[in-house]
Amino acid sequence: MLGICYGMQVITKQLGGRVEKGTKREYGHAVLHFSDVDSPLFADMPDSSPVWMSHADKIAEMPPGFTTLAYTENSPVAVMGRDNKIFGLQFHPEVAHSPYGKTILKNFVYKVCGCGGKWTMGNFINESLARIKQQVGNGKVISALSGGVDSAVVTTLIHRAIGDQMTAIFVNNGLLRRQEVERTLEVFRLNLGMNTIYVDAAARFLKRLKGVTDPEKKRKIIGSEFIKVFEEEAKKMGRVDFLAQGTLYPDVIESVSSVSTASAKIKTHHNVGGLPSKMTLSLLEPLRHLFKDEVRHVGLGLGLPEEMVWRQPFPGPGLAIRIIGDVTKEKLEILRSADWIVMNEIKKAKLYRQLWQSFAVLTDVKSVGVMGDYRTYSYLVAIRAVTSDDAMTADWARLPYDLLARISSRIVNEVPGVNRVVYDITSKPPSTIEWE
Repeated sequence: MLGICYGMQVITKQLGGRVEKGTKREYGHAVLHFSDVDSPLFADMPDSSPVWMSHADKIAEMPPGFTTLAYTENSPVAVMGRDNKIFGLQFHPEVAHSPYGKTILKNFVYKVCGCGGKWTMGNFINESLARIKQQVGNGKVISALSGGVDSAVVTTLIHRAIGDQMTAIFVNNGLLRRQEVERTLEVFRLNLGMNTIYVDAAARFLKRLKGVTDPEKKRKIIGSEFIKVFEEEAKKMGRVDFLAQGTLYPDVIESVSSVSTASAKIKTHHNVGGLPSKMTLSLLEPLRHLFKDEVRHVGLGLGLPEEMVWRQPFPGPGLAIRIIGDVTKEKLEILRSADWIVMNEIKKAKLYRQLWQSFAVLTDVKSVGVMGDYRTYSYLVAIRAVTSDDAMTADWARLPYDLLARISSRIVNEVPGVNRVVYDITSKPPSTIEWE
């Protein structure tokens, strides 16, 4: 058994140890030092290594029979173990910011558990195709397209499995980026040859969002309205049995589901907690237990074009959660213009593939400025750029100052209604990647 972070604390509590609130919280980078270098968990690792922490509690007393295997400056018990069978890690080995984390996981799987490495992405694709065929049978599926890699991969995977039994539906909710609609339709209709229906629902989404400022309400409204649109389209098509979605495991984790009742809800994802309780369609979510990096490998395995597979993630609720406060047509146009500039400059600097996400946020803050001989009182735009492998953790990107200067200058000069630009230098945790 391997307990990670909260898992380590659960093991401690249930086996007779003691967990207490720490005098100092530990978020972000820490350095791990070994107390027992002979533990099989630490094979092929240096004497000390950086790890990624995210906790406010600490192990005050280990359970009977456990010993300390490693420590950090703030955590005297950063790793504990008993009989080389039960281990606890206070840090997160599964994230990219713990560079030797995968070594620890491999050691646990191979050296402690004695498993073999026979699972491959090719196996996942073949197993998924068989599972989809069995689940759908002779049924009909509509797949929710957003233009992002998740929906692209899930739509392609299902189409590969059941062919014309699936129809892709692309809903323009009015919350998309510039040129999103045209590019998405071109890829799926022309390049992939799928039966694709386009629905312009921008007006109805904006009407539902009018005056709504709470981000959780935004997400739930958008999720609910999406389902209504899909069910309406399904009725036009006759009998439809399933709604396919590109739900990933981080969506499930952060939204909290029946899979995990102990973890805290970070935010509702529109395709998980944002769904209405009563639906006429059954969900088909073949990527539900994958992370983004794994989804990209599936996409490449399915033969999707690289520019689509390596596209930066875009949230399902779209620009609604990149506008702080209420969503209006005016604000959407300001944000689209600013975001277009950010993306243009990032690509020109050849940094697009190196970043997990890079985008603009329209805040609800206005500040005084001066343009020419006139006083202005306009919006503040924030720029967010992060590096990550799976979105569970992320570090703010150290963009060159000259690049930030160009982005700032272009936004205040080319986007009406903006007179100030700031750069977000907070990692996840403690922040999330998106602002809402």
